[in-house]
Order: sequence, then structure tokens, then C-alpha cells
Amino acid sequence: MQIKIGIIGGSGLDDPDILEGRTEKYVDTPYGKPSDALIMGKIKNVECVLLARHGRQHTIMPTDVNYQANIWALREEGCTHLLVTTACGSLREEIQPGDIVIIDQFIDSD
Repeated sequence: MQIKIGIIGGSGLDDPDILEGRTEKYVDTPYGKPSDALIMGKIKNVECVLLARHGRQHTIMPTDVNYQANIWALREEGCTHLLVTTACGSLREEIQPGDIVIIDQFIDSD
């Protein structure tokens, strides 16, 4: 199985310069348009697709991100794995700025 990684980049990890040989593609999904164009390329010979969660001009507010369209678009492009980043804060004092946190619970109210 060939791995193809979809990256949904939040603020700071949406720079297309991380990809070699990049091309871009605008798509539509049954859920509408994703946040921006899909930017395809490679990182160290691994096929990747980058999608800027808030749009490349950072014009989409977090509550307005079309998450379903974003996921659909990456799956249709053949992504087998997703890396998704976020830069939100925490209410827990032991989690400091710069810490990396991997969630183990997620509530989707939609």
C-alpha cells in the first residue's frame, strides 16, 4: 500500500514551501468547497497533500471551517493518513506554550 499523507495545516503549518514539486488543485465536494486549494507535492519522497484549514489568506474563522468538505477532499485525493495541527491554548496549567499534546478524546457536536 502506498502511503499518501494529507496535512490540514492550521496557523503556522500551512506553508506550501514544505512540499517539493508542488501543484495545486481546486475541488468541490458533496459538502461544498474545502477551505482552499489542495496543494500536492512530496516531503522526502512521500506523497503529501496540504490544505490550509483557514485558507491561505487566513480568512476563515474556526467556526466557519468546512471540516466535512476538507476531509472528503483529502480522501478523494487518495490520502491514506492525515496529520492535523492546531494552535489553540489549554485551560490546564501543566500544559505550557510550546507543549505538544495529542488528544485522546474528541466530541463532535455536528
